[in-house]
Amino acid sequence: MKKKFHYNRRSFIQASLVTGLGLSLNLYSCSKSVAAPEGEPEIPDTGKEDDKLRITGVDLPVRIDLGKGAELRIEGKGFAVGDQLIFEALPNKCTVEAKTVTPEDVVLVLPADILSGSYKISVKRGSQTFLLGTTVLNLYFNTNIPDKAGMTVKGVVYAAGVGLANVVVSDGFEVAKTDENGIYYLPSAKKGKYVFVSIPGNYEVAATMNAPQFFQRLNQPANIVEIKDFELHAVNNEKHTVMVLGDMHLAKRTDDINQFQKGFLPDVNKTIQSYKGAGNKVYALTLGDMTWDSYWYTNNYALPQYLSEMNKIEALVFNTMGNHDNDSKFTIDWDAEEKYRDIIGPTYYSFNLGKVHYIVLDNIEYLNINDARNYNTKIVENQIEWLKKDLATITDKNTPIVIAMHAHLHTNPSLDGSGNETTSYRISNAADFVNALKGFSKVHVLTGHTHINYNVETDDKPHIMEHNTGAVCATWWWTGNVGYAGNHICKDGAPGGYGIWEMQGRELKWKYKAIGEQEDYQFRAYDLNQVHLTKDKYAPAYVGGEWNTYATEYANPNKNNEVLINVWNYDKGWKVEVTENGLPLMVNRVRMRDPLHIISYSAQRLNRNAVPTEDFVTTLTAHMFKVKASSPTSTLQIKVTDRFNRVYQQTMVRPKGLDYQMK
Repeated sequence: MKKKFHYNRRSFIQASLVTGLGLSLNLYSCSKSVAAPEGEPEIPDTGKEDDKLRITGVDLPVRIDLGKGAELRIEGKGFAVGDQLIFEALPNKCTVEAKTVTPEDVVLVLPADILSGSYKISVKRGSQTFLLGTTVLNLYFNTNIPDKAGMTVKGVVYAAGVGLANVVVSDGFEVAKTDENGIYYLPSAKKGKYVFVSIPGNYEVAATMNAPQFFQRLNQPANIVEIKDFELHAVNNEKHTVMVLGDMHLAKRTDDINQFQKGFLPDVNKTIQSYKGAGNKVYALTLGDMTWDSYWYTNNYALPQYLSEMNKIEALVFNTMGNHDNDSKFTIDWDAEEKYRDIIGPTYYSFNLGKVHYIVLDNIEYLNINDARNYNTKIVENQIEWLKKDLATITDKNTPIVIAMHAHLHTNPSLDGSGNETTSYRISNAADFVNALKGFSKVHVLTGHTHINYNVETDDKPHIMEHNTGAVCATWWWTGNVGYAGNHICKDGAPGGYGIWEMQGRELKWKYKAIGEQEDYQFRAYDLNQVHLTKDKYAPAYVGGEWNTYATEYANPNKNNEVLINVWNYDKGWKVEVTENGLPLMVNRVRMRDPLHIISYSAQRLNRNAVPTEDFVTTLTAHMFKVKASSPTSTLQIKVTDRFNRVYQQTMVRPKGLDYQMK
């Protein structure tokens, strides 16, 4: 049942003038596309005092509570007909024409699309502006919601002037649903200092640039009741696509900003536009480590600078927190997350797109012992309890659940003696996480952190499939750095890239997209007869004695006519087939290192007589396949079929050399 509400107009209540109140976050404003200027225009100094715009006797409260769409009266002397009032919430601003002006005040009607939040208010007349002060606007859809004992946050979730029933609202600890009138109540202790709406399917919220504003700040003491409303806008996102963006690691180093802007951004935006053109609603979802805590202060590159780059992505972006998105000035997890909450928003939350329920978790418990920036991979207890409450609101257990978190749930798979995949849990309290999901039939977990690709599918209940997704930054932007290999490659040999998830109702499909390549680029094949990694060829300037440690299985020549195939997004639903002269060859799954990554990162560092960073060196991976040909010069036909019956093929002419740009 839906009930229509009408807002009540409230008169303006005088309060003392307060200036200098800091803006607390980036907010949506009336004009989404108008960027705020660097500073207000200078008032020309003609030497005549009367030429300068001045408003005296201004009485602007520190906080303004009024109904949405109501008139706002600002007391002051000197306003004139035609004055414009500028409401600026960085990085956007909107301009409102004065409705009426008297010698004592100005009255304006707030735009219907302005949101609650902190604003700097100025008056503009011609080319001159005058700062009136700063205030917090708290706009109500319904000003007559009664209080309830013990309930400290209340409000309405509505769309098109109508309250919406059964919408989930939470403060990160308590979870509630709206009633038939769209009203909710929360007994919030206000620890997280925000409340968020779990956006229902086929709705969206307003955005600041491309950051969806699904949450509102709580700025009163815990014993003061606050009203926080959420306005939604109906859309059709039953058919939607999500760009899954892992590990950007922007830090203003290794030419990362240039590579991000000239490589990743054009690629992902072209992909976004192609899916929009095909009738999809398109969103982006990061997987953490958008920044790098080590360089927040030394390079002056942190979360605000990341936001400026994120806003260039041509889709709404939902963010996930990673270990490197913590503030290294703190040694308590909650405190280290504070800047993320202030600048980005909640560290865990949920939302719906079409028929899919999305959950974002922070599975890093930041320790930072002795400034080591160390951490536990753990979903802390309050999040587990919130997760249970959030999932309890979903009555249909066949609802697809997509959970994003930074660190991987399962370890990088190994192979046993029979070639069977083996793995274990990586998160310390994985059992608690899995138990919370019991009863759901379709759960996909999206993770990053490793800078490699692998998929793990469990046969247990609940049925969980983890997709550990390779990094946007590949090997921390090293291989594409100026003077290095000139490619973009992850530690497992996968190209740097991102996931593409296509949703049609409850049907989910996914793929991995290499930056700078077509979507059908899904594997690379090596002629191992040509893969002999020597110091003289790949690191001639290296003077140390540890070359073989990094060259590993490729330090010695291999003339066995073997071919190695790296299928980076492989899972057990894929099939790899190879024929030679029309005859099938035996394909064996193996766990090996990728030779192209070895020469692209470790060899490049050694050639500069620098020690390769341990976390960056080539990793063993089980998405490798080996075949033995009958001769060193035969041509092979390689056919790879994914679980959705999409076929990828390559005619491999041999001998095939190893080089930095090979496909």
